[in-house]
Amino acid sequence: MQGSLRGHDDRRVVIIGGGPAGLTAAYELCKAGWKALVLEKDNTVGGLARTVNYKGYHFDIGGHRFFTKVKLIEELWHEILGEDLLRCRRLSRIYYNKRFFFYPFRTSNALFGLGILNSMLILLSYLKAQLFPEKPEETFEQWVSNRFGKRLYRIFFKTYTEKVWGIPCSEIRAEWAAQRIKGLSLLTAIKNTLFAHKKSRNADVIKTLIDSFYYPKLGPGMMWEKMAKRVEEMGGTVFLGADVQRIMLKDSRVSSVEVNLNGMIKTIGGTHFISSMPIRELIHKLEPSPPEEVTIAASNLKYRDFLTVVLIVNRKEVFPDNWIYIHDPEVKVGRVQNFKNWSPYMVPDQNKTCLGLEYFCFEGDSLWTMPDEELIRLGQKELEMLGLIDASEVEDGTVFRMPKAYPVYDSTYKESLSTIRRFLSSIENLQLVGRNGMHKYNNQDHSMLTAILAARNIMGANYDLWQVNEEKEYLEETVEGREQTDIKLLASTQPKVPTRITEKDKATIPDEIIVKAFAKLDKLAFAVALGMVASLFFCILNLILLIKGDKEAIRMFQLINQYFIGYSVTPEGVAIGTIHSFLWGFMWGWLFAYVRNLILAFLIYKARRRAESMSLKDLLDQI
Repeated sequence: MQGSLRGHDDRRVVIIGGGPAGLTAAYELCKAGWKALVLEKDNTVGGLARTVNYKGYHFDIGGHRFFTKVKLIEELWHEILGEDLLRCRRLSRIYYNKRFFFYPFRTSNALFGLGILNSMLILLSYLKAQLFPEKPEETFEQWVSNRFGKRLYRIFFKTYTEKVWGIPCSEIRAEWAAQRIKGLSLLTAIKNTLFAHKKSRNADVIKTLIDSFYYPKLGPGMMWEKMAKRVEEMGGTVFLGADVQRIMLKDSRVSSVEVNLNGMIKTIGGTHFISSMPIRELIHKLEPSPPEEVTIAASNLKYRDFLTVVLIVNRKEVFPDNWIYIHDPEVKVGRVQNFKNWSPYMVPDQNKTCLGLEYFCFEGDSLWTMPDEELIRLGQKELEMLGLIDASEVEDGTVFRMPKAYPVYDSTYKESLSTIRRFLSSIENLQLVGRNGMHKYNNQDHSMLTAILAARNIMGANYDLWQVNEEKEYLEETVEGREQTDIKLLASTQPKVPTRITEKDKATIPDEIIVKAFAKLDKLAFAVALGMVASLFFCILNLILLIKGDKEAIRMFQLINQYFIGYSVTPEGVAIGTIHSFLWGFMWGWLFAYVRNLILAFLIYKARRRAESMSLKDLLDQI
């Protein structure tokens, strides 16, 4: 995939990085007739989304689902891969407290796995969080606790998240959760489990809860290898083993880059430059050097590194999941991938299984520097501890390390990134794209979209790349037709700016304001919640009576059987009374939510009428 260096001309774009963002930018430019030159430091394309081939066993670095609500991106996947893009059913579980829990959650599995009492305490914790949320909401811990309750946060989020990031959840910024768990809360998860079969074709789908996705036949690297080939067929160039040493600045523009190309130093010029290299490296390679405050800010940006221990297991089926999240603090492994369950073509022998054990670490720490043989033995031992395999079934293995896999959202990153962005805004012909290029936890589709927008900026548009993955709507475009989709999709990535409000807008604005301020209550969810709280309170109160044995109090409570048929202050009677109290709580909860929503609808109607009269007043004032 090596090309020859061509002379500088008026339409030549140099792209640093041959991952999803860099190659997508090159592809978009080449289709429009521009010259694109991609400089990839490694000897393969794809970056974190590459696929590694070990003795015919293909494995993915981290597991890359191909899922998006951006029609433009999905069409591009099909355009490149065609029939090699398979539809894959998702099955993933969480391993916690020696049990497996389905994720997305399934009500019966979660209820019996956690226990009824624990489930009720989780619900009480959630209700407390809704009534008394933590403000200001600055950390991951606060963000998750406000949406799931403290108890569920400690059970399912804290241990795994700290294993992934290597820092306390109280130091991880809320922005990371807002991007990765966008739109999800405990009630959303419950509704997903109760009504998954009722989802319509256009219903909202929380991206962390999707139950199917696309996946290339031979892993995600197949996508980027084919795209690189298309780029070269259209006249672009993709250089592998091209390590950018220096980025030369002149008159507020990048003039050229100095590259170590397989041992030879080359200077490459261009009219425009796109970078997906880690932003910390970019700043340190600029010449002349930026102001000291900028270089210090870049040095403060941190990354989480990652390694995969791949084990070839002499067993046809190990577990049915695509991957399993390991929330057990007794083992170091964070997630286990079963590549055969992503695509059967990933293994050469269907009687064997290829597992990928993901370990999150920092470059240079004890895990990162551990010899491969020891890491393979560690993987065997931990899988046996988890009860997934016998260590003796492992017949081969390998290790793959990936530095700077995840940009860290710690307590200082936001200020550092703001300082860097202010400086980079003065460089006219340089754009940043991708995950590490923007120090932003973008998914694959986000990275590709930033690249498409960057390419179109070069061709005359003016899109703000930093708005991608900031606004929920950009992922929810469902307009049919390529031209309409492009226009609406790209417009939705832009920051909101004041516009003239029409009379029609004035009539709808109060609806939006009131609904946001007084959101409708989900009748079923509120009724179930109130029913469970009522039944739990009733049960605890009766158990206290039984333990104390206060005969006078028991006699008074016995009168409740006039309303709760079959109730008595006995273990059997308490069980019957608990069911009654749940039903009464459910009924009153449903009724309250219904009346409250009815009042809200009336308020919206009144507000609309008032807006209409105000519009008439405005019109009369102009006469």
